Amino acid sequence: MGHDHDHGPANHNQAFAVGVGLNLAFVVIEAIYGLRAHSLALVADAGHNLSDVLGLLLAWGAAALGSQRPSPRRTYGLRRTSILAALANSILLMIAVGAIAWEAVLRLRRPEPVASGVVIVVALVGIGINTATALLFLKGRKKDINIRGAFLHMAADAAVSAGVVVAALVMQRTGWLWLDPAVSLAIAVVITIGTWGLLRDSVNLALDAVPEGIAPDQVEAYLAALPGVLAVHDLHIWGMSTTHVALTAHLVKPEVGNDDQLLADTCHELHDRFGIEHATLQIERSEAAARCAQAPAEVV
Repeated sequence: MGHDHDHGPANHNQAFAVGVGLNLAFVVIEAIYGLRAHSLALVADAGHNLSDVLGLLLAWGAAALGSQRPSPRRTYGLRRTSILAALANSILLMIAVGAIAWEAVLRLRRPEPVASGVVIVVALVGIGINTATALLFLKGRKKDINIRGAFLHMAADAAVSAGVVVAALVMQRTGWLWLDPAVSLAIAVVITIGTWGLLRDSVNLALDAVPEGIAPDQVEAYLAALPGVLAVHDLHIWGMSTTHVALTAHLVKPEVGNDDQLLADTCHELHDRFGIEHATLQIERSEAAARCAQAPAEVV
């Protein structure tokens, strides 16, 4: 029996639109002034911000596709596109990290003069834009890794821009030209740290792993403690999208009772207690359970 509580994802269209618009405009400004000021730190951050824009577009498109109705061919609809978008976003960021780090290493060998004043002004603008964009995704970051990714990237960008400002101020006083590529390497480290969790979670979701925040042993213990249930097997918990969790399980229940009500109550409780939106439970009598091909734990 299936039971699906679908309240629909939060409407983040306005946040995505504002975030994309602000950051795309800033990418153009940052790249132009970074090249004019010979600042690799600004150019590197512009590249990072461009990847963030592409990531926001991916997440935005996935959110729209995820709301499409199921079809006879795609019985879950297009919800899984949000997982693919999160995975693509994280891979895109890791590629950007490699490009930034490579250019920074080359620049460390041959440092170039940097127009520190221009760098400071542009980076200060970046702090404001990135902070404002991060705040747009503050509310939904705990429920959706797409939104969490957007929030983390924008918050990290604000911190990186602050680092660029500090580096430029130090260069003005000391003349240490190597500080600009050194900050670029630090940017690469910050991006890697911020992206790693997103990459790990999106890969896990793509491989149908149990989503973060759900303890499968607790779910199994709850199902095994249901009235009349002697055992639970073939338990699977996975993400249909970045916001919806599904479950299937076989319940061994020898005695016949009000099974329809039990299943309905159990699905409600799985939603309320564990956040599982779509549960499909199969009741087996003892003889059927003994013949179930999926009963062994190692069988998928």
